[in-house]
Amino acid sequence: AERFGTEVLLDDVIEVDLTGTIKIVKTGGGQTFEAKTVILATGAAYRELGLPKEKELSGHGVSWCATCDGFFFREKTIAVIGGGDSAMEEATFLTRFASKVYLIHRRDTFKASKIMQERALANPKIEVVWNTEVAELLGEGKLSGIITRNTVDGSTKQLDLDGLFIAVGNDPRVWLVENQVELTAEKFIKVEGRSSKTSLPGVFACGDVIDPTYRQAITAAGSGCVAALDAEHYLADVK
Repeated sequence: AERFGTEVLLDDVIEVDLTGTIKIVKTGGGQTFEAKTVILATGAAYRELGLPKEKELSGHGVSWCATCDGFFFREKTIAVIGGGDSAMEEATFLTRFASKVYLIHRRDTFKASKIMQERALANPKIEVVWNTEVAELLGEGKLSGIITRNTVDGSTKQLDLDGLFIAVGNDPRVWLVENQVELTAEKFIKVEGRSSKTSLPGVFACGDVIDPTYRQAITAAGSGCVAALDAEHYLADVK
């Protein structure tokens, strides 16, 4: 990008006004930028459990992406946390590699779609652990297991694991613009069809901030290309 003239500024955007013809972008360093177009590529953050050692063990047994890391757990024992479609999909996908997959859910029913539940429950490698939450992560430098807590009676148990996949949702980073651009019911930025056009003229969005489904680097990069082309076409039409 820099080879083609892109200027990179390492700073936080703290405020934007995207409603006018000229867009205003303010940074934490005190600079104000004016532009005819703005592309929002703020991404989405995987929802964490909020436990000690979670960040420390990220990439060392704790993961938020089965398609990224599943291969590293061939013939290993792992667990997936969650009860939605993503958790079912992750658990089912991981059975291609792992010898055993625990599917841990804090309630006694899943909120996932019926077809996704049936697929997971029919898999002999998957064992569902109902009414259970993760109370503690075990291991120094590498995950060795977890302490689980029963949500009904409060009892705890140690479960030895090689990997833990957290699938409890993700949060698109929209706080800067949530009162200016239209959002979907899931709080992602809403775009027109396969384009990157938002509800505001001259404002485009791409990557995980518009995508609750695929969340892969390659799909995000592809939608970034779409946004660049949409912005270029918009500027060509501006009088």
